[in-house]
Amino acid sequence: MKIRKGDMVIVLSGNDKGKTGRVLRADPKKNRVLVEGVRLVKRHTRPTQRNPKGGIVEREGSIHESNVALYRDGSKVKVGFVWREGDGGKKTKFRIDRLSGEPV
Repeated sequence: MKIRKGDMVIVLSGNDKGKTGRVLRADPKKNRVLVEGVRLVKRHTRPTQRNPKGGIVEREGSIHESNVALYRDGSKVKVGFVWREGDGGKKTKFRIDRLSGEPV
C-alpha cells in the first residue's frame, strides 16, 4: 500500500474531489484509508457512560486507496518503491517519488 498513516493526500474522485487532508488510518487488507475531513458520515449513537446523551455524531468514512494521491508541495506525487541497503547490509523497501527519485 502506497499511502500510510500521517501522509497528506488529495482526493481524486467522488463528492470530495480536490479536498486535502491527513490520513488518520490506513487499512491495507481492504485498500481503504480514513482521511481527515473527507467523506463525513452521520452515525446515530446510543447513550453510553462516555457520551450520556447519545445523539448524532459526524465522523469520517473510509475511501478507497485508488481515489487518493500523495500530496506534497502543492502537487500530486506518484509513489514508487525501491530496495536499498540499510543497516547491517539488509535490504529494506523505501517509498520514492517516481518523477524525481527522492524519498517520500
